[in-house]
Amino acid sequence: MLYLDHAATSPVRPEVLDAMRPYLIGVFGNPSSHHTAGEAAASALEDARMRVARLLGMRTGDVIFTSGGTEANNLAVKGIVLAGLERGRRHLVTSPIEHESILESAAYLERFHGVTVTLAPVDGTGRVSPAALTAAVRDDTALVSIGHANNEIGSVQDAAALGQVARGAGVPLHLDAVQSAGWLPLAELGADAISIAGHKLGAPKGIGVLAVRGRVPLEPLLHGGGQERGRRSGTENVAGAVGLATALELAEAERPARASQVGALTGRFIRGVLDAVPQAALTGDAEHRLPATASFTFAGTSGEAVLLELERRGVISSSGSACAAGSDEPSHVLLACGIPPEVAQTSVRFTFAREPLQGDEPERLAALVADAVAAVASFK
Repeated sequence: MLYLDHAATSPVRPEVLDAMRPYLIGVFGNPSSHHTAGEAAASALEDARMRVARLLGMRTGDVIFTSGGTEANNLAVKGIVLAGLERGRRHLVTSPIEHESILESAAYLERFHGVTVTLAPVDGTGRVSPAALTAAVRDDTALVSIGHANNEIGSVQDAAALGQVARGAGVPLHLDAVQSAGWLPLAELGADAISIAGHKLGAPKGIGVLAVRGRVPLEPLLHGGGQERGRRSGTENVAGAVGLATALELAEAERPARASQVGALTGRFIRGVLDAVPQAALTGDAEHRLPATASFTFAGTSGEAVLLELERRGVISSSGSACAAGSDEPSHVLLACGIPPEVAQTSVRFTFAREPLQGDEPERLAALVADAVAAVASFK
């Protein structure tokens, strides 16, 4: 079985599991407890926080551990915008291709807090231009929240240029880096807030980070014990934090070589599919894309039928975001890129591991995809 759905989740790396093990079995204390067992756990937690902060170009106190990317995005969007209400900032800018955790947080703020939301348009490849962002920002904008790399089509935003627009307007920039962490450099972007999720990097599910620069006001969403410096109450997942820090360090150390290798092999796979399947169209930006993502539409077929046929042939892939799996509606990402609904419903996404394919595997996989699409097309 060939698993090509790493954008949905990746297996836990052995090195990460080894790093976590002592904090699952031996050092099990509550880090808020003022005794030896608790202090040992608190020390491990702060060490993990320091390691993550360094890799993200933040200060140690900027790092907030969460239950994953969805919570990190909710805390960023709701927390920063709610804090801005006291200063008369009632406007949020995002884009129409964001993850549901961003878009639904925006809808919540509209519905219950009277916040105005502007969706900066994307071009046909899913990128927001600096001009589009400039037109969307207002004097009362509290936050610009943009996905660094899209989880369905892999398009990468020009975060540096968008950050320049936001800073020029005096508005914090939040980057949803759940997909880009470990594939693209983050520390040099200068974002005011960054979300990441451990299970995309080889850490377990259930651990994530929101890093928010200290100058950015943040209203907590969870109240109780005052953990995470009062910004996210709840007993911290010490083992998960250690695992995330370890996974991020490994991914960053490997990133330059792995991104180049995997990107080249993914490019060969993309060319193979486009050459072998007449109705195939690559979605997203052909140049500015994640190294491990290849997403296509196969007009005239059923995306779900292609997925089933591929799985029958030993390949596991997806139609897009795992958070929208099972929906009969076409992808909101593809619709925002101008793809017709009937074509959007034929999409299939392949996302590769950090370990690159070998030899002629990209071409053989492309041929297998072509056979599966042809088989589905023959059903009609």
